[in-house]
Amino acid sequence: MNPAIATEFTPFASLGGGALIGLSAVMVMALFGKVAGISGITNGVLGAVVPMASAPRDRNWRVAFILGLIAAPLAYRLFGGTVEQTVSGNLVGMGLAGFLIGLGTGLGSGCTSGHGVCGLARLSRRSLVAVLIFMASGIATVFVLRHVGGV
Repeated sequence: MNPAIATEFTPFASLGGGALIGLSAVMVMALFGKVAGISGITNGVLGAVVPMASAPRDRNWRVAFILGLIAAPLAYRLFGGTVEQTVSGNLVGMGLAGFLIGLGTGLGSGCTSGHGVCGLARLSRRSLVAVLIFMASGIATVFVLRHVGGV
């Protein structure tokens, strides 16, 4: 295995992070009656900047949610934690990946957080199909990049 690809096994941090994601999904549903899908939340915020016919009127909690996503790792680092983020330097590849993710969330009517966390918890068949497609696509992509393309 390529050491640059290796990741640490962190079951307790992962469990804690998963519990916080689940808690935030429950809170968004309980407080606002909305699914905590990042693509839908972001679309609602962008409606304030780029006027859209379907832009929701409840932007405040959406802005707070996104600010929380940005502030959390900064606060963690401020209190002594280390945050490692590795991002490819290949701007063309990153741009293509971003385009494909945006296309996929549009075609799938949501993203991994909306379908995977919230949709599966609501026993949505549509979300189950979407998650199976996300996972199959991710597995195929990693296989091709690591074993066929040698990346």
